[in-house]
Amino acid sequence: MTYVYLKTGNYSGTDLTKNTIPLNVTSVGVSVSKTIPSFPIPFSGVVTGESITAALDLGMATKTIDLQGFISETTISKSRTPTADDDTEVTTSLTYTAHEVAQMIASGVDSTGLQSNQAFNELIILYPSKVSNAYAPRASTLVPFNFASRGAEGFGDNSGVTKRLSSFPDLDTATGLTGFIRSFSFNMEAEAIDLSFSMQFEAAVIRP
Repeated sequence: MTYVYLKTGNYSGTDLTKNTIPLNVTSVGVSVSKTIPSFPIPFSGVVTGESITAALDLGMATKTIDLQGFISETTISKSRTPTADDDTEVTTSLTYTAHEVAQMIASGVDSTGLQSNQAFNELIILYPSKVSNAYAPRASTLVPFNFASRGAEGFGDNSGVTKRLSSFPDLDTATGLTGFIRSFSFNMEAEAIDLSFSMQFEAAVIRP
């Protein structure tokens, strides 16, 4: 899978070639872990012959994405301020070795959202879709993976939803998964040009 990108905090617009790092991903694992407080009801089995557990759905879940793949030499276009004496933002497009890309990602994971040129706050995983947000059939198009449902607020799969945090995407430039990289590791192996890596991304609303 080649349509996977990390966006820096400085990303804006619709150009996926600027302020992003493309990843050569061979495996994507999606995990949603529901958090529901539950407790068994005392003596419930005495009357009914079957024990009962009560649960309270408070709308809590942890969503993580596990990526496996390889980092290769690639051209990356980034905007930055060139020197301490000149705060004018410029964009440079340079070819980085796989080792440099791995170091760049590791540095970004180690930073905070205040360092917008370093930190990564969005993961883009493009996948094919044949049904639009309005439940209309369409030619297969690539859209970013997220956890939104089709339909407007209160309608469609969003019946009962009063305010959506995200929308089901119809374009490849739509917002993907916002959050943070929980862990990142890579291996430097003898005489290897590409570097194998693993990454876990957690969906979240980041502040600051």
